[in-house]
This record gives sequence, C-alpha cells and structure tokens, in this order.
Amino acid sequence: MDAYGHINNVQIVRILEEARIAAFGPPRGAGLPGTEPPVPLFSEVPEGTLALVVEHKIRYVRTLEYRNVPALVQLWIGAVKGASFDIHYVVQDPVTREECVRATSHLAFVEQATGRVLRLTPEQKEKLALFTPAHPGPAVQHR
Repeated sequence: MDAYGHINNVQIVRILEEARIAAFGPPRGAGLPGTEPPVPLFSEVPEGTLALVVEHKIRYVRTLEYRNVPALVQLWIGAVKGASFDIHYVVQDPVTREECVRATSHLAFVEQATGRVLRLTPEQKEKLALFTPAHPGPAVQHR
C-alpha cells in the first residue's frame, strides 16, 4: 500500500529489487559507487554482462500497510543451475514482523553485445551456495 492508501504492485517489485541490490550489489556500470554488499555478485560480473530478471513470482499473503519505516526483507538463493539461479524473498511488516509477501526472481547473466546467456562460473556458484538453505549461514536481510 502506498502513502495514499492505494495497493501498488510496482512498489513490491521495487522493494525486491532494492533488497537484491543491497545483498548482491548493483549491476556493473549502474549508478555511482556505494556500500559494499555482503555478496558482491552483480558488481563483479565482467564488463558487458547484464544481470537480467527472467521471471518474478509474487504471492501476496497480507497487505503491507504503508509505514514511514522500511519493510524487512529476507532473501536467500534457491535453485542454482548452469546459467541461472533463483532468489527467494520474504517481505515482512517492519513493526509486527508479519509475513506480507513471498516472492521468487529467476535471473540469468547475458552478454550485452550478443544477447547470449552466459553460464555461471564456478566462483559465482560458490558465492551463491553460501546463501542456499543447505548452507548453515543466515539469509541476507535488508531494511
């Protein structure tokens, strides 16, 4: 819900994007330098590589009421395939901690010049593996 009381689906996708960038860094060449993300995945791709969202799946559990406090987002890595991976999210109300949204983004790296999908490198897979449910580490959190 936005500040005017309207249900705004675009805001949820924007929240997911901001959490994804906070966790994994901005795509290379986008914007000015900021803080270092916990997992510098997107910011360390080779020049000319795009990180593209292939698909979003969003399930609305309850209304995320407008507050002047940022929502809490937990995210983790799901399936890691040869050339793509999933990021899972839970968006919570920042005050009640109630779950409001469950979502998944399916991403792939693409060579900008040719549009060719790139295979994930062993180093990229290693970084992603640290944030899968099989790994004992916590999910990345973003406010």
